[in-house]
Amino acid sequence: MRSARFGSLATLGQDGHPAATLTSLATDSDGTPLILVSALSVHTGNLIADPRASLLIAPGGKGDPLAHARITLKLRARRIARETEEGLRIRRRFLARQPKAALYADFGDFSFFALGIEAASLNGGFGKAYELGPADILSESTQAQALAEIEEGAVAHMNADHAEALRLYARVLLGARDGAWRATGLDPDGLDLALGDAVLRLGFPASVDGPASLRKILAELAAKARQHLPQIHRA
Repeated sequence: MRSARFGSLATLGQDGHPAATLTSLATDSDGTPLILVSALSVHTGNLIADPRASLLIAPGGKGDPLAHARITLKLRARRIARETEEGLRIRRRFLARQPKAALYADFGDFSFFALGIEAASLNGGFGKAYELGPADILSESTQAQALAEIEEGAVAHMNADHAEALRLYARVLLGARDGAWRATGLDPDGLDLALGDAVLRLGFPASVDGPASLRKILAELAAKARQHLPQIHRA
């Protein structure tokens, strides 16, 4: 979920029929899915009339798509007030994940919605189905709040002073191509990286709950990457 950029959103029309559409995605600090939609779209009107919705996230892969993991979320949508602390945070996080949306994000007919998770069905492939609740998916609220408060400054600091570490995370730990990778966001469970249109998710081995634990885990991951760097060069 944290790494997904798109998903299939289904809303309920006034005639009672479900309507599905492809939508761009981001997540709030706790993992709540975020969308940016136009008032002109059918699904925006549907969400305002009835906030119940469903979201399918299916990253896919080679071969039979049904053999790969996907998750369906049962949701209740909430429109976000723009000029609030929450609204500004959500705008920043969404545009960090979807930078091209900056072209229209501030148009008067566009709104951000937070899609509150009420339940989920995780399908890990053939014969692997699990029912989940919000606590199985979302980060703990106090941890999410603590990271939200330092995220903007921490991301700027990583990009300004630790560019080489970001490059190592992407190249060594995540197996991505070499390049000037930049941090775009962080939360209790991981760090988001981007290089052009490519995005990566560096998951943390344990949840972080503040500046001290964040620094510790990022330093440990950088050290791990440096230990494996000779192997990369020999490959």
